[in-house]
Amino acid sequence: MALEPPLTDLPIKTAERGFYRGFSIDVTVVSKVIISALVVWAIFWPTESGRILGQLNSVILENLAAWYIWTVALFVIVCLGLAIWPTAARMNLGVEGEKPEFSNFSWFSMMFGAGIGVGMLTWAVAEPVAHFGNNPEVIQGLTTGGAADNVRMAYKWSFLHWGLGAWACYAVCGLALAFFSYRRGLPLTIRSSLTPLFGASLSGKIGHLIDIVAVVATILGVAQTLGFGVEQFVAGLTRIGIGGLMNADGGATTVGIIVALLVIMGASTLSALSGVGKGIKWLSNINMVLSIVLLGFFILFGATFFGAQNMVLGLFDYLVALPELSFNVWTSDGVEGSEAFLLAQWQGWWPVFYWAWWIAFAPFVGLFLARISRGRSIREFVLGAMIVPALMCFVWFAWAGGTAIDLELNGDANGVIFDAANGDKIFAMTEFMLAPIAEFLAWGMALLIVVLLMTFLVTSADSAVLIVNTINAAGDEGPKARPHIIFWGSALGLVVAGLLISGGTSAIQTAMVIGALPFSIVMVLMCVALIKAIYNDGRREAQGIPTLAEQSSTPAE
Repeated sequence: MALEPPLTDLPIKTAERGFYRGFSIDVTVVSKVIISALVVWAIFWPTESGRILGQLNSVILENLAAWYIWTVALFVIVCLGLAIWPTAARMNLGVEGEKPEFSNFSWFSMMFGAGIGVGMLTWAVAEPVAHFGNNPEVIQGLTTGGAADNVRMAYKWSFLHWGLGAWACYAVCGLALAFFSYRRGLPLTIRSSLTPLFGASLSGKIGHLIDIVAVVATILGVAQTLGFGVEQFVAGLTRIGIGGLMNADGGATTVGIIVALLVIMGASTLSALSGVGKGIKWLSNINMVLSIVLLGFFILFGATFFGAQNMVLGLFDYLVALPELSFNVWTSDGVEGSEAFLLAQWQGWWPVFYWAWWIAFAPFVGLFLARISRGRSIREFVLGAMIVPALMCFVWFAWAGGTAIDLELNGDANGVIFDAANGDKIFAMTEFMLAPIAEFLAWGMALLIVVLLMTFLVTSADSAVLIVNTINAAGDEGPKARPHIIFWGSALGLVVAGLLISGGTSAIQTAMVIGALPFSIVMVLMCVALIKAIYNDGRREAQGIPTLAEQSSTPAE
């Protein structure tokens, strides 16, 4: 069968007038109804919603753990394969000769800030500490929890969850969107990435469904990040002297949650109204600079040698174990307390949860990456979007988490860090390090972390609002009507508030794992579609057939 030029036109019906002018009513209204129903359900029927969500989560973890684990392994393979494949690697995500809009520093700053920056301030300390206490090697009796022989295992598992797998989820989605939007001239929305498989039919109900799934996954994925961030933000406000926001157990009170969300979502909505080139770029550069200052503090005044050693050893252990860890699935024998049961349970709590989180976060970060990566080659995009941010995560874990473990191993901290709530661990550690020198130094560092956390949270939230509006507007980055920005900013805040108040972060985790499942199917199809498109483009180029939107307008794939 003779090759034809690719599909370069995918009309998506949008309203021409009224409140929804410029937006796809089918996608926007249905998405709003689903999210609004979730908010009402979680707030007014917290017990019932918690029970049903928990049951659905148990079914997914028991039956679909392998799906999540093998799917993320596929994403890593596809990304690395595209970077190596000569036909794909050299292709420009734009017209031939087009140059990137943003400098490398701004590009990396926005990627890191929107993609994972919030999590670093909570989990760079909390996760190595958690795995230091327990991990599969401890369960199997190979190492001892809380002892020196378990340090390397703590870093191996931390690096797995925040390494290539996490960023491959983002890269697959971002690469597919950038390829079909900037080379094909198709709308910058999720459905465009599946045109090699479904063609022009994506203009209709199939395409609407795909975009709705992406919007719901985005809201739930970002809600997960904001949920962790809000609790840490409240802990930070308490550390700098604002009382009444935390309860006796170290968790955020309802008042604390509301105050934090009003501050964060208010600032993020204002930033979203200014767009990517202004507010988000400006905030991303600020949080990158503050991140370097904070990380520099841990490297220079924390466990300098201990962190460097664990960076090297942890990276070695991670890369050696990566092939096995990417495909291994533990199956429970149903006997509570048995080794098989505990291993399967641990895998559900950690790798499966993380893979679901990254997949749910992928439509948001992927579309955002596509938006800021126009003009870069596929190889440059893959290496930049996977390896550089992953290394940044490893550095954070090595020195921030390494400092916490070193202080506790030496007996100096005496449980001050380990006993603190996850969101409060970084504050407890910096206070332990600085308070003996001068109280104002500890207060100043807590203030810096609060400001950094807020810039990360605002960057994530305002980026998410813009991305959701872009999907709802059929990929058009122009019509960002203020009422819709305000609605999605408010909706995101209410989802977080409702789930936190009714069931804490566990309720958000459960909703997010469930919401990620349908989008994981979309992402697998993205991989197939992208490989098919690149392969056919290579054949087209060999035959002199146009492959770019500016060269052809023939609607075929």
